[in-house]
Amino acid sequence: MPGGFLVGVEVLLAVLILLAAPIIFLALRRRVLSRAGGAFDCSVRLHTTTPGSGWVLGVARYTEVEMEWFRFFSFRFSPQVVISRTGTEVWEVRDPEPVEAVTLYTGHRVVKAESEGRTWQIAMSSASVTGLLSWLESAPPGQPRRTSSPATSD
Repeated sequence: MPGGFLVGVEVLLAVLILLAAPIIFLALRRRVLSRAGGAFDCSVRLHTTTPGSGWVLGVARYTEVEMEWFRFFSFRFSPQVVISRTGTEVWEVRDPEPVEAVTLYTGHRVVKAESEGRTWQIAMSSASVTGLLSWLESAPPGQPRRTSSPATSD
């Protein structure tokens, strides 16, 4: 029965396309987000109720006045977290606790910062931490600059 075979192949191809489409979309989304500026891997701790939990993997990028963070597994093109450059102060840079290291990228450091009255915990590579501190310190004229050095733990 050749007709039955073709229907089976068509169904299989449709299923494969439906499974591959979200993965392809997420890869294209990451590429589009990177075009507006250098994007980097960055996790944000959205919930702090349970020690070590609440970390969400994502991608961040800088604009002139804010850092935008996007969930890695999301179809949205708008940032979920926006941290203003003005008034943001870094309080601490540390290695992740063992319970945190399980959910974070290998080699990432945890940055504790305060912006607009809210405390953020952000995990990023050491190179990205340097980039964040440089971005904060090099605010354009007329904007307040971060003047204190963060406490670091090695």
